[in-house]
Amino acid sequence: MSENEKAPESREKCAECSRRQAFVKLGAASLGVTFTGAAVFGYDFLSPNVLYEPSPLTDAGKPDRYPEGSVTQDLQTGLYIVHGPEGIYAMSAVCTHLGCLTAWKPELDMIACPCHGSKFRRDGTKIEGPAPRPLIWLRTYVDDQGELVVDRSVALDRKEFVRT
Repeated sequence: MSENEKAPESREKCAECSRRQAFVKLGAASLGVTFTGAAVFGYDFLSPNVLYEPSPLTDAGKPDRYPEGSVTQDLQTGLYIVHGPEGIYAMSAVCTHLGCLTAWKPELDMIACPCHGSKFRRDGTKIEGPAPRPLIWLRTYVDDQGELVVDRSVALDRKEFVRT
């Protein structure tokens, strides 16, 4: 056999080897990408997804900040701090109908919900509107440093006042 006759056969063998090697490399790369993606999603699945909520305790400042007869709305915490003749108390500013943030209307001496028209007295009792319940009273106390603290996680069944 001459070299010319062997050359096409060896060329096919080399071409076949390189194609096979290309497919092996392509398969290995595909498996690598698959395992990397699985590892990333597995890590994301196993890592804790924690939502850190703000503390339910709100420091409302010194009680003398609130003059008698005042209704103070804190928009950041969604609270009303009211200083009535019996003492200081806190209520949620969230309407009991659909959760809208209510607003104090001093000219009308009432709390009004801008969403669906519910109206409340300064003690949170419902005057009119679709709200099913009065505004929620929240636990209020004076801490050791003399600061007024509102615990938004404790809803009160009966009215409690902080005497100053």
